[in-house]
Amino acid sequence: MGDRFGIRRVGLLAAVIIIALSPIFCTAQLASGAAPAPDAAPKLELAFEEVVTLDKAVTVGDTAFGHRQYIPITGGTITGPKLKGKVLPGGWDWQLQLANGCSSLSAEYRLQAEDGTIIYVSNKGMLCGGGKAFTRPVFEAPKGACEWLTEGTFVGLLTAVGDADHPAVRITFYQAK
Repeated sequence: MGDRFGIRRVGLLAAVIIIALSPIFCTAQLASGAAPAPDAAPKLELAFEEVVTLDKAVTVGDTAFGHRQYIPITGGTITGPKLKGKVLPGGWDWQLQLANGCSSLSAEYRLQAEDGTIIYVSNKGMLCGGGKAFTRPVFEAPKGACEWLTEGTFVGLLTAVGDADHPAVRITFYQAK
């Protein structure tokens, strides 16, 4: 029993020393300039662009969080260096208009690549004045030619391009490299 308690005491003492010294090691690492080199910062590369056609907004009403509405997605086109195809009808952009005048965007829809591959999109962002917003898209594609979408990290730039009779948005997707 003495060995077991001796080992336990040594193990506990080692853990206390490691915990006590970890801020010193972290501070020393930061002070040594261990930050990534500027050329290691991610670059954005154009992946593709969607023009998404929309139906008129459907008002849900005022909620405890703000004014809720959704906008049905009716279709669209995809062009670009890394993906071509179409936006499938049937998705939506679930929006929450906040008291500060901004709108929280949360779109879910599907794409169909030229080769027939179906890709799920969840795209979230915040629109504050003007007609443009940055979004955080996440793609889910089956294994194969479009798998790079699932594995990549993207930023979207959304701009309004339609009018009251034909609402639409352009979303340009950039992949972080």
